[in-house]
Amino acid sequence: MSMTDPIADLLTRIRNGQTAGKSEVHLASSRLKTAIVKVLRDEGYVGDYRTDAEAGKPRLTIALKYFEGRPVIDRLERVSRPGLRIYRGKDELPKVLGGMGTVIVSTPKGVMTDKQARAAGQGGEVLCIVA
Repeated sequence: MSMTDPIADLLTRIRNGQTAGKSEVHLASSRLKTAIVKVLRDEGYVGDYRTDAEAGKPRLTIALKYFEGRPVIDRLERVSRPGLRIYRGKDELPKVLGGMGTVIVSTPKGVMTDKQARAAGQGGEVLCIVA
């Protein structure tokens, strides 16, 4: 069975893993998923990640982070989806919690946070919100 939204699957696996108290989650890897996880790691929402080849297929392993027994991520939701793509210019990128949260944006210069996109003068597809 084919998957229609692999990014939503990535976010759901992270949410479910944190709810269950897992130390890491495993899923199929792609360049876009790896770029999103890299942004999450750089912003301090998840621990390190690695890609391995299991039975010839690339697998992504993400270490989840907790602080005082609670997940670091309170809110993780998909914005743009296959049925309704959401694109914003550099001046229209949303702010989460008055700038305390992070919006992950896919721009022509790569996947980055909303702050990095504004600094680079780039708009793009709003992938997800993290707080």
